[in-house]
Amino acid sequence: MSVTDSVWTRGLQTAVRLIYPPRCLGCGGPVESDFGLCPACWRDTPFAGGLVCDTCGTPLPGEDPGEAVHCDDCLAHPRPWAQGRAALLYRDMGRRLVLSLKHADRSDIARPAARWIARAASAMPLGDSLVAPVPLHWRRLVSRRFNQAALLAGPLARELGLEVAPDLLERVRRTQPLGGQDRTARAATLAGAIRVAPRHADRVRDRPVLLIDDVMTTGATLEAAAHALARAGAGEIRMAVLARAAREA
Repeated sequence: MSVTDSVWTRGLQTAVRLIYPPRCLGCGGPVESDFGLCPACWRDTPFAGGLVCDTCGTPLPGEDPGEAVHCDDCLAHPRPWAQGRAALLYRDMGRRLVLSLKHADRSDIARPAARWIARAASAMPLGDSLVAPVPLHWRRLVSRRFNQAALLAGPLARELGLEVAPDLLERVRRTQPLGGQDRTARAATLAGAIRVAPRHADRVRDRPVLLIDDVMTTGATLEAAAHALARAGAGEIRMAVLARAAREA
């Protein structure tokens, strides 16, 4: 780029900032940089830090013992993946950001959210993992117009220097909403609903996979996706989500 081009580009960026100044992702107030949170919204954003369950990412009380620890839920119901992390807790600003991404056409949230997920996921040994979003059924995709997990997976893969496979998994059967169902009912609803796309069968065999979703509640959807990957012969499976629904300690 020539000096003239560089000056022109900086001038254009300055003009854009004057017309469209950076706004807080949470409240819309002014902030110093794009894709940021103002101090008040940052304080209201429950990042999942400190000691966390090695399998689902939920925060745990106590100091880090220097070895993997697991929450009671994951001990009682072992997950079909090796490790998992969450960037946020699904409450306060964490819940607002997830719902805005999913239902309010706030695709601008995906890029900073991917950075937060990458920071949490970097605690796991990812190797050459293939980044795969949890899929939507095509009818749901048509009505919503986007898959929020896929919106996160692309920039997350770039942050981590990994390969993304946005259509690695497919939802072959439309299921009823899972809200209000217990763990057993959710598993039954999702049985056979997700599979590895046949065209990607060779691509996933023996390859580690990082599963991505926007939020984990009971984990039934992530478990169905992990089981599909295991049936297809994937290597070690790990998962990362933007937010984890968890009881407060």
